[in-house]
Order: sequence, then structure tokens, then C-alpha cells
Amino acid sequence: MFSTARSRVALVAAAACLATLVAGCDSDESEPDAGLITLTTMRGAFLQAGEVGPTWKAPEESADPQQMVSFCGGTSTAPQVPPGADVVSSPLADEGSKGAQTLHQTALVYGDAASAASGQALLKAVADQCPPSADVPATTTADRNEPAYSETVEVRPIDEGGWSGFVIVRHKLYEAAHPGTADTAVAVLNSRNVVLVDSYAVYRLDNASPSPSFDQDWQRLVGTVVQRVA
Repeated sequence: MFSTARSRVALVAAAACLATLVAGCDSDESEPDAGLITLTTMRGAFLQAGEVGPTWKAPEESADPQQMVSFCGGTSTAPQVPPGADVVSSPLADEGSKGAQTLHQTALVYGDAASAASGQALLKAVADQCPPSADVPATTTADRNEPAYSETVEVRPIDEGGWSGFVIVRHKLYEAAHPGTADTAVAVLNSRNVVLVDSYAVYRLDNASPSPSFDQDWQRLVGTVVQRVA
């Protein structure tokens, strides 16, 4: 009886193998993209507004996913998305009378790990060109009214949950006549075929002291996202 049962199992397995001969019998060969991270996975890993805090919200108007955040701050322009990536992003904000916080999560999803590494290298080249400090005069335009400020920029290596890369940390101090600060961290991390660009900023009005929990906050936010990606 046992011999007959084993024979039947063998015949079923052989038939299944023949039926899928084009794809191959070996599971690894039939899934050449196994191990790559998908857009859906990254979208699901992003923090939702309620997970960050009760007063956080997504913007009413959808942001352009191809528009990246500024790396160097000051009057510099944001870098372009490196070529070859599919992009998914999720901006969030928490605005109040004494300041605001923003979180911009962007994933650059490539077809393979080598392309992702090249994309991250291009972004690192941008970060390496950031000046260590800048003094910016007051700016008044139709859609912007910002007092004069000084800003420092530091680029640090980062390794979080198997994701590695760098983080750009900026500290902005406004002129004494308009006291305020802005602390920003832009983390650029790579794992497999994905580059994660995670930007957190906190703005304090009528207060010349930086946010005391800034470093812990941005590290917690970035860490939560990467830990969700298997």
C-alpha cells in the first residue's frame, strides 16, 4: 500500500513538473525576481498619518511623486529622481500654532539591486556637494515669506535594519527678530532593489532652541519603515 501511494505521489509530481516545464520545476528558477521588493510592499510599509500621531494628516492635494525633497537646504534645488526607478511616495504633515512637522516618504524601486545601488550613488554625489553652512537673507514672494536664517549641513553614514546609506542632517536658526528653528533629516537608504528617501522636519516658532527629541524621532520613523519590509 505504501509503495503504491508513493508511486502516485511521484506521478503527480512528475505531471506537475511537465505542465510547468517552461517555467522550470525548481522554485528558484521559476521566480527569477524572488527577493526583490515591489512597489506594493513599499507602499504598505509607509507610515500612515494616524500611526505617526493623532494630529498628523495627508495633504488634500496629491504631491508629484517625481518631486524629491531638498538635500542641501538653503536656496538649493531638490535633486532629480535617478533614472530607471518606479516611484511611490507619501507626504504627511502636522501643523499647529507653535510650529509644524513634516514627513515625506519616497521609495525608488528598481528592477535589480545594481541599478538601485547606482541610483543611491547618484544621490550621494549630490549630498557630498552640500556646503557645510549657509546664510540666507529674508525672502518675500507671492507664496513665501521667510525671515533671514543660518543653516548647517552634515552628512553621516547610517545603517538600519539591513538598510545602509547616509543621512543629511540640517539645522536652521532664524534671525533674532523672528526667533525659530527648523531641523531636517533626509535619510537615503538602500536594500536590494530599493532606495528609500525618508525626510523628517520639525519647525518651531518663537523658540530659538532646536527640538530636543529630533534625533530620536527621525531615527524611529525611518526604523519603523525599514523593519516592515521583509
